[in-house]
Amino acid sequence: MKKIAVFLVVALLSLTTTAQTEDIGALVTDRPDATESASLVRKSFLQIETGGFYTESGADSFKTKETVYNTTLLRYGLLDNLELRLGMDYRSTTFEFNGRQAGDRLSGTSPLLLGAKIGIAEENGWMPKMALIGHLNLPFSAGADYIPENTGMDFRFSFDHTLTDRSGIAYNLGAKLDAGTPHLAYLYTISYGYDLTSKIGFYAELYGDFPEDSQANHLWDAGFTYLANDDLQFDLTFGSGITDGQNLLLSAGLSYRIRKNN
Repeated sequence: MKKIAVFLVVALLSLTTTAQTEDIGALVTDRPDATESASLVRKSFLQIETGGFYTESGADSFKTKETVYNTTLLRYGLLDNLELRLGMDYRSTTFEFNGRQAGDRLSGTSPLLLGAKIGIAEENGWMPKMALIGHLNLPFSAGADYIPENTGMDFRFSFDHTLTDRSGIAYNLGAKLDAGTPHLAYLYTISYGYDLTSKIGFYAELYGDFPEDSQANHLWDAGFTYLANDDLQFDLTFGSGITDGQNLLLSAGLSYRIRKNN
């Protein structure tokens, strides 16, 4: 897995010097924050968004630590207003009791994510750009340690507002049904982004959910993006929980757009 990741990074870096004959602007990504953009990948283009993250949650006496070595989302523009989405990851989970590992370490792939994004409206004055996003999590595709009993699913409406030529706000509203529970959780996100320079961006975000059968979860994160060129962006994120739960989030990754051959 490490060799594959190194190969992908080297290959993408080598493409940063590739000349582009058509100026279509910089790519818009759905990472690193939890807020999904209302922008779709251009028709016949493929966008690869990948990276890894580490989370730590729980109390001092009992903690859960999870490392996702490769979380990849493939986005393909099928039509002008329709994007197909395929997500996959490889992760490892450990449990600690009073600083010592408790039980076996879990590792393997999570259920495959299959979905689509549909463009609804472009931004027009006070009206935001809008899209509808939906996903299924397919249990049969998961590794043995992460096979759920049922199919999970989620949907959300995504909204984007331009504030100034250097800043904007985006937010999502929707619901999800995790594979391990029959109860819905209503989700929200809100993210503010600001371009520090033409290459470096900053964002800050609040997000969370309201499960029907338990207390609400609220979290925050913030981070930076670096636009190497119009088709390649790197990102770095840190965050934590506001309510009890997640203690730490660290994430890094990159996104690359493959253009249609003319």
